[in-house]
Amino acid sequence: MAGAADERGPGPEAGEQVQQQHVAGRIYPVQPPEPRFLSSFFNNNQKCQLMLLKTLEKNPYVKLLLDAMKHSGCAVNKDRHFSCEDCQGNVSGGFDASTSQIVLCQNNIRSEAHMSRVVTHELIHAFDHCRAHVHWFTNVRHLACSEIRAANLSGDCSLINELFRLHFGFKRHHQTCVRDRAILSILAVRNVSKEVAQKAVAEVFESCFNDLEPFGRIPHNKTYARYAHRDFENRDRYYSNI
Repeated sequence: MAGAADERGPGPEAGEQVQQQHVAGRIYPVQPPEPRFLSSFFNNNQKCQLMLLKTLEKNPYVKLLLDAMKHSGCAVNKDRHFSCEDCQGNVSGGFDASTSQIVLCQNNIRSEAHMSRVVTHELIHAFDHCRAHVHWFTNVRHLACSEIRAANLSGDCSLINELFRLHFGFKRHHQTCVRDRAILSILAVRNVSKEVAQKAVAEVFESCFNDLEPFGRIPHNKTYARYAHRDFENRDRYYSNI
């Protein structure tokens, strides 16, 4: 799954693995063997906690999603709903539906920009979990819908991110990127064939791609995200006066 964009949706940092996946609806991570040098573990954890704190306080994508979660009756608590842990492989984060907790892979998230993309992506899954009865484990179409929304709204398919992946130059590029990222995410977390994943994405793509809640628009960069947050706050004030 894709992560969130930073200031204007920059691509992966130098040395960052562009195919790192984010996982929805599954308990993650699988804990690796305990590291030899415990001090390095603590350093990773401290860095993860600091990057998370900055992301929650500053990133407009995240601030909007936190407000939307609170508005929907699912207020997010940093200590309760986020966990920095070591993960196996190149997984960078995941949403654990059984505990309503976002896992952040401290050994794979190397920058604040990357942290912002991961947190945004997983908060979209958390928002979907809050507002709808999502059958993460038993209905691949439900998973496909949330993956489409996360790829579409997190900034992961911004032009600069796609340039870093060497993907560019074809029509309807954003839609193609969203489809591809959603299919990759399904394959990363479900033991299904590529054909099954493609079929699920195709069946729900139009309706889920056009479901822009809570942003109200596709936020291609932080400026768009700030506008979306402003509109969300104004919409909230409008409805409160009816």
